[in-house]
Order: sequence, then C-alpha cells, then structure tokens
Amino acid sequence: MAKPVGAACNLACHYCYYQKPGRSRMSMATLEEYIKQYLAMQTTGHALFTWHGGEPMLRPLDFYRTALSLQRKHAPAGMHIENSIQTNGTLLTPEWCEFLHTNQWLVGISIDGTEQMHDAYRGQGTWRRVMNGIRLLQSHQVEWNAMATVHQANASRPLEFYRFFKEIGCNFLQFTPIVERNTRTPLPMAVGPDEWGEFLCSLFDEWVKSDVGRVFVQIFDATLANWVGVTPGLCTLSAECGHAGIIEANGDVYSCDHFVFPEHRLGNIHSDTLINMMYGPQQSRFSALKSHLLPDQCRQCRWLFACHGECPKNRFAHTPDGQPGLNWLCQGYRHFFSHVAPQMDIMATLYRQGRAPAEIMKSR
Repeated sequence: MAKPVGAACNLACHYCYYQKPGRSRMSMATLEEYIKQYLAMQTTGHALFTWHGGEPMLRPLDFYRTALSLQRKHAPAGMHIENSIQTNGTLLTPEWCEFLHTNQWLVGISIDGTEQMHDAYRGQGTWRRVMNGIRLLQSHQVEWNAMATVHQANASRPLEFYRFFKEIGCNFLQFTPIVERNTRTPLPMAVGPDEWGEFLCSLFDEWVKSDVGRVFVQIFDATLANWVGVTPGLCTLSAECGHAGIIEANGDVYSCDHFVFPEHRLGNIHSDTLINMMYGPQQSRFSALKSHLLPDQCRQCRWLFACHGECPKNRFAHTPDGQPGLNWLCQGYRHFFSHVAPQMDIMATLYRQGRAPAEIMKSR
C-alpha cells in the first residue's frame, strides 16, 4: 500500500493507530520510482495499486493523474492495471468522482455504521459528510465498498449495523475490531472477546438467511476460504504475515501497515528495490513469526486452520497457564468458528462441487 501523504489526515479518529507528527508528501521522483519498481515485481499480467493513508485525498487530483501517466509509461505490454483508494469520504467532490468513474477506480469508504455509531469516535458531524461522499459516488456510478471498525459504539448492535449497510446499497463490507491499547490494557472503546464473538455470530446468522451471494462480507469469505484450504483475502486470517507491506511518502518500506516501527523498516526504494525488500530475509522472518510465536493453546486448538492466531498486533493476552502471545480476541473467534461450522461445512462441500453462491444458499 502506498501512503502519498503518510499519516496526514483531515480527521482525528479517537482510535487511529497511524498517528505521526508532521506532514509529508510523496515527491514525483519517489512516485515514479515506486510505480516503476512495483510494476517490475509483478509475477502475473495484473497489478493492483492501493492508495492509503492517512487521508490520500489530501493530495490533489493532479497527483493521481500523474500516477496514471507513470503507470502507462512503465507498464509492460499487455499488463492490466487497477487502482483502489481508501478514504474517509469527506473530501469527495463531483470532479473526484468523475475521475474515479472514468478510470474505474475502486473506492473504500471508512464508515462505522449509523450516525451515532460513526460519530462516536470519528467526530461529531463527520457521518453526514461521509454520507454525502457516498451519494456522490453512487450518482457517478463509482464502484465502492465499506470499511468499518467495530468498537463500543456498535459492537452490541450487530443487526442494526449490518442492516444499515444494506440500506445504503453496500454490497461488499469489510470490518475490523478495534483492539488499540496502552501497553497491555485495551483502550475504553476497544471491543472485548465475548462482544466480538457475539457480534460475528449475530451478523452471520442474519447474512446466511438471505444474503449469501448477494452481499459479500470479507470475514465470512475469508473463513470459507480457510475451510476449503484456499489462501484467504484477509491477511489477519492467513497462515503468514507479510502480504500488507507499505511504502511511506519518503520511500521507506515497512513490513506491515500495523508495524510501522524502526525495527520493521525494510529499507528505502531510492537505495534498494521492492523485490529485495519484500522477498528478502527480514521480511521472511517477519512473515514466519506469525506461526512461530503461537502459544501451545493455539497449536492444539481445533480452529487453528481458521484463524492462524489472527493478527500478531492483537496477541498481548496470556493463556490460562501463563504463556504469552494469546490473541486478545481468541475466545470470541472460538465462539464464532464453533457457531458457523455446520454452515461452513455445507458451503465448503458445495464449493468443492463447483456450485455457485446462489445455489449454495438454496441448498442450505
């Protein structure tokens, strides 16, 4: 993921994990070097650029027009290039939406549910601005999906949360639990293990009744992927880390978006290559730590195949016998996997038979 403005943002969400002092801007020289190297490291005829932040729309449209020009300049013949951008949606304008539609960009919108759920930690009045942005995207026929966070303002209302997204025409929903903490103590807005499990189970029960094949919920898709032995599209449920490297505005490359710390800096594209950094020994060690540092409880767990210990950033709890490295949300995930196992078994069987999602739903 590319961070063209680093951590700079026009909002100040209470739970933001990516806050750094100062403001940074990716230079044209760094932009071109990044695009050239990123295209060179692709092993297929397809490349996906993901623009992230901070708030990437703090860069003007001309920056992204230049990015498209550089992609065309450096792309091998026949390569298919796609772009996506993750934004809080408050800076969208008709001009932005025309650009996104014309160039077929996918837009990820950060929104946490209803107005009360969203404004609780993202700031009073921000929900209305985000909704205005969503309406602009819809009026310009821009493809978009939602990225929500689950916290104390929405964790206890999963059905209201889910139905809200269906009501606004969201067909692809991603959500992530807030587990930010001070040292070893989760912040007050963080979701608890039991809350997380109940949230997932309630939402799954609603989804599986009528929305399979119509509404795509990332964590359910990822769970099914693990059930059938396919690498999931969600890195937190993958067997290894290292698939979500980032490049900062100055060209620094880090192992993961959640580990932007000096010990996880891989280098800089002006002095090394993305291929060397992302496939080098330091990144390989980082990737392997996800499985190497699992406590015995996880290694013996029947659901290890489904979560692989989830994200290492959340492993600050202890097992009952005192071993460190247990995921804070472990109990919630175990409840969820046990709850959905019968349906997942059915869907996995039908998937292996090559059945379509709509058929899977009818066959339950």
